[in-house]
Amino acid sequence: MKQIDLHTHSKASDGSCTPTEVMEAAAAAGLAAVALTDHDTMKGIPEALEAAKKLNIECIPGIELSAVYGGDREIHIVGLFLDPKDPLLAQRLDAFQQIREERNLRMIAKMQAAGVDISMKKLRALEGDAVITRANLAHYLVYTGYAASIKEVFDKYLSPGMPFYVPKTGVTPKDAVRTICDDGGVAILAHPLLYGFTPAQLDTCIEDLKSYGLRGIETYYSTYSPADERNMKRLADRHQLLWSGGSDFHGSVKPHIRIGKGIGNLVIPYDVLEKLRP
Repeated sequence: MKQIDLHTHSKASDGSCTPTEVMEAAAAAGLAAVALTDHDTMKGIPEALEAAKKLNIECIPGIELSAVYGGDREIHIVGLFLDPKDPLLAQRLDAFQQIREERNLRMIAKMQAAGVDISMKKLRALEGDAVITRANLAHYLVYTGYAASIKEVFDKYLSPGMPFYVPKTGVTPKDAVRTICDDGGVAILAHPLLYGFTPAQLDTCIEDLKSYGLRGIETYYSTYSPADERNMKRLADRHQLLWSGGSDFHGSVKPHIRIGKGIGNLVIPYDVLEKLRP
């Protein structure tokens, strides 16, 4: 059975692998298709498409957008089958990245006030021109010896309620979903079990997103148990949405997650991709 992975990250955002290396890892894992879905950027897509062509696997141009739902909860929307050359899409992504940059500067200011030797210049020296996420900030703290692991950083400093955390603002779920749909892409709610919703809250969220153009949810994901996967498939079917999913591969940033396999039990059949095609 041919298998796929529709949620991966490269150095263009907060992964450790180049887009070429992501495609090479996908080919080595025997995948037939893989989507590169970096945060708020598609600048890794041209390289990924070229590498995939040489490796004889299919690369789906994608993205992962963050949005604030209900005033205080961050949710993620994956977009698939996007056009990286679309100038309107590029303009909207620039605006989203500016909002992200302003948030990053506020988190850096909190770190500086706590005595951390960090600045955007020093962070860029380590991370290059990647779209900076909390994972990049965590990597800096580990690299410079302020913490022993990325998990420790999130547990103690960068999760909601922790000292360096700043809530995301500015990008609405409608903004995110419509940005994908206006480009002709397919909008997917990423990892719906990670947001802490009650079942009723999740149903409401999905119906809200459907009204903006949501087409599917991730029914497959690295951290799902078999029961979780069954429940997410029932949820998608109940809301008349398509199935999608992926590993959320980040390379060495999340070393326990393998492309196409997650933590070892992930299997996404190729026909999921066929049904998602616009």
